[in-house]
Amino acid sequence: MLEVLDLGKSYAAQDSPRARLKQLLTGRGMAARKAALEQVSFTLDRGHCLGVVGDNGAGKSTLLKLIAGTLRPSSGKVRRSGRLTAILELGAGFHPEFTGRSNIYFAGALMGIPAEEMRRLEADIIAFAELEAAIDRPVKTYSSGMKVRLAFSLVTSVSPDILIIDEALAVGDQHFQKKCVERIEAFRNAGCTILFCSHSLYHVRRLCDQALWLHQGHVRALGETQTVLASYETHIRALDKPAGALQGGIAAEPAPREGAMRKACIEAVSVADLDDATPPILKSKDLVITVTARVNGDEMPHIAILLKRAEGIGIMAVGTHTDGVKPVALGEGRWRSVLHLPDLPLYSGEFTVSAYLFDADGVLVYDEWPDCQRFVHVFPTLEVGLVRLPHHWS
Repeated sequence: MLEVLDLGKSYAAQDSPRARLKQLLTGRGMAARKAALEQVSFTLDRGHCLGVVGDNGAGKSTLLKLIAGTLRPSSGKVRRSGRLTAILELGAGFHPEFTGRSNIYFAGALMGIPAEEMRRLEADIIAFAELEAAIDRPVKTYSSGMKVRLAFSLVTSVSPDILIIDEALAVGDQHFQKKCVERIEAFRNAGCTILFCSHSLYHVRRLCDQALWLHQGHVRALGETQTVLASYETHIRALDKPAGALQGGIAAEPAPREGAMRKACIEAVSVADLDDATPPILKSKDLVITVTARVNGDEMPHIAILLKRAEGIGIMAVGTHTDGVKPVALGEGRWRSVLHLPDLPLYSGEFTVSAYLFDADGVLVYDEWPDCQRFVHVFPTLEVGLVRLPHHWS
């Protein structure tokens, strides 16, 4: 169990290093204090997972460090029971000159794991991190992905009572991200209490029972995951700049994410029966969306489609994994899914299509093409609104 009571952290805001030195030497010129976090309270029961979201600088990492004990709070308190392990910063606790193997024991000792227990866990840690070929090299020669693989494997090598993860899934290849998500889910099912901080709202939805939205150091929302994330996504849309027009409804393939090892990718997304206008107008009364993807190996992926109004209002999100259907195999690792929406009941407006490629379990997002198709739908009557729902008068 984890209980956070009115937790806060503030720092002295000196105008310059000289002013800070003067204050330290003379005790004069006390600086104003800047709050990084104020009056955060929540209780997390055994086996529950709390997702922490917010803009950069909102106080997410500060909160996790206070709970982990690597920072001292300026106000409030944290009550926790059982063994706590955390991944707070990439490679934190590792000595760059030591080898990966030496760092297992070094960082393990900092976590309070005896050397005898570490010797028993060593082989499993190295195997999970998939670093057998590099384990006796200095950590300073590791890539960012290798460091986080070793850190995650080490921290989760013992069954914690409380696990704190700060953006660990943002680094590393898709295969390892999937392993991480599966291990987190196994811990949660075994009764581990988890705090999960991530910009991946899909994984927050997938893993978390509740969500906490921090904004400028304050709690903006706390509660059921879907409710909190809906409010947060509205906030994000308000900050985003309008997307550029898509010429002829054909979207260019997004640039590969930096450092990503693309095990799978979307190849094409198309909307049938569009004219040549800009943006194109849907000529048919049916909406037909085709997504083609490629996956290395024999794995069957899953495909999801999100339909939105152009101003960002969500209409529907469906996936082959949630509907219990399979994409069609085209051979040589290529797959296709076609979504049919007959007699489209949307009122007139401009709409966008986003496509997502998932792994076979619907856990890991391999690739995403947000707002990759844009089209105009004209409803044959003058009625206004979002969607025409089945109805009758009496």
